[in-house]
Amino acid sequence: MTRLAVTKTYKLYIGGKFPRSESGHVYEILDSNGAFLANAAKASRKDARDAVVAARAAVSGWSAASGYNRGQVLYRIAELLEGRRAQFISEIQHSEGVSEAAASGQVDAAIDVWVWYAGWADKYVQVAGNGNPVTGPYFNISTPEATGVVAILAPQGSSLLGLVSVIAPALVSGNTVVVVASALAPLSAISLGEVLATSDVPGGVVNVLTGLAAEIAPWLASHGDVNALDLAGGEELDWIELQQLAAETLKRVRPPEPGIAAPTIERITFFTETKTVWHPKAMI
Repeated sequence: MTRLAVTKTYKLYIGGKFPRSESGHVYEILDSNGAFLANAAKASRKDARDAVVAARAAVSGWSAASGYNRGQVLYRIAELLEGRRAQFISEIQHSEGVSEAAASGQVDAAIDVWVWYAGWADKYVQVAGNGNPVTGPYFNISTPEATGVVAILAPQGSSLLGLVSVIAPALVSGNTVVVVASALAPLSAISLGEVLATSDVPGGVVNVLTGLAAEIAPWLASHGDVNALDLAGGEELDWIELQQLAAETLKRVRPPEPGIAAPTIERITFFTETKTVWHPKAMI
């Protein structure tokens, strides 16, 4: 008797849960040779709205956590990624058609990037904030704070490293994220959702959509409850139009960039707003 393999249909990751797409549609994920790997949910406009609602609900709790606490939570994700190296290596090999050594290198780099950003969670404020000189008996202090909900188009050519490089810096300052995974190689994004679901990250802090960025991106760019837009993986889209849609609700927009973004503190501070506080000096 010939045994038939049970093919997997991956779901979305929204609000800490794994719902099917509201549309009920899926699409085939193929390996680098065109062979079938699995089915992935094809996110709809309604799914994008649900993800934004979940992200907005999670902002207050995540942004209110101390930088030290956020750093510990993010570091825990790196630990879980390390524990599932073999799974991610296999997924990258099949999705991107690279050698085991190349896939292993990508996983290691992704873990290192995550640890790098986790380490900045309780330090970036000291670098990005400052005490301002004033004339008078006052203290004037500027500090960065989370901007809110950040919608992200993940790089299309990298299963895991590109994804981590855009998600992690947005989380450091207390933002929540709605990310549209690579349509060609979404397995690592879906598996990252499974990692997040078993970590200490509160539901809704990261929401993962799979499907076609060209269909989902305009709704996220025009959504009034999205505060910022990272078009890292949108170089093949009409990103000028996306910027115009974002401008209607005064979103901060990071344009597409080639390759994989190197970890920098600027990627953290780009999605922050500066709060300036005046306080009188004690009179003796």
